[in-house]
Amino acid sequence: MIQKNLVILISSIFLFTGCSTLGLLGPRQIETVSKPIQIDIMQPDLPRPVELTAPKWFVVSEAKIVNPCKKVIQEDGSEKRPKVCDKAEKENPDWPDGYTYLDRFLDEMKKQNNGDIVFVATSVGDYKVMAEDMQELKRYLKQLGEVVLYYRDVTMPNGDKGLGVGIKTND
Repeated sequence: MIQKNLVILISSIFLFTGCSTLGLLGPRQIETVSKPIQIDIMQPDLPRPVELTAPKWFVVSEAKIVNPCKKVIQEDGSEKRPKVCDKAEKENPDWPDGYTYLDRFLDEMKKQNNGDIVFVATSVGDYKVMAEDMQELKRYLKQLGEVVLYYRDVTMPNGDKGLGVGIKTND
């Protein structure tokens, strides 16, 4: 019984004193090290690239179009254009005399637009391309601005919201 009490006494001493007896051996040196930590920032999806199409522009004037004579092959094998020729021997025999760039432009626009003339110095299809390109640029800039705002907010200390330029839409 005495042995049992002795074992209980010794085990309770070790239990209550715990690691404090190790502290009698001397204080341990605590080492503090400062080094930067890599912050893992989720990468947002970048906006898809801008896909623009170049519109065609027309230069229209009332200058007369030169309708040259067809080339004639000489006896030596070289080609030469006569200065004067019959209308049937011209490159474009269906053009009337005094045919201008304006006349040709109006004829081409009538063919493209079923007889109607829309005079905007570019074709209607190319004007549509310009409008689509403008919308594409607006989309790209808006999405890129959202990415910039995301990074600004993520990298601010203590979760503060950054001050600066915001995104405004005038729809």
